[in-house]
Amino acid sequence: VQLQASGGGLVQAGGSLRLSCASSGDRFSFYTMGWFRQAPGKEREFVAGISYAGVVTEYAATVKGRFTISRDNVGSTAYLQMNSLNVDDTANYYCAARRAPTIDGNHESYYYWGQGTLVTVSS
Repeated sequence: VQLQASGGGLVQAGGSLRLSCASSGDRFSFYTMGWFRQAPGKEREFVAGISYAGVVTEYAATVKGRFTISRDNVGSTAYLQMNSLNVDDTANYYCAARRAPTIDGNHESYYYWGQGTLVTVSS
């Protein structure tokens, strides 16, 4: 499966962005999806994950209540709605897919990756 992330940009603190991850090449509903981020000089970290049908979601503690992950299996796209952004959310954001039924916060468990989309939050 191929993944294409988009939607990043520059936003002021307190603002919102919605990231998209378009999938092609295989049936999208076969994959659990995840969003990860990596800030300069830091390790890649789990942000959110969503199960095949979108019934189960998980979030990192740092984004819970502010970010919402969703998916459209007909349109083969996953989304990450990000609200109340703060400067600590500045990072490259990556979408990832794994053909397994459970969400995993370990980035090494995801086999397919999109290119990063940069989110910059200014104070």
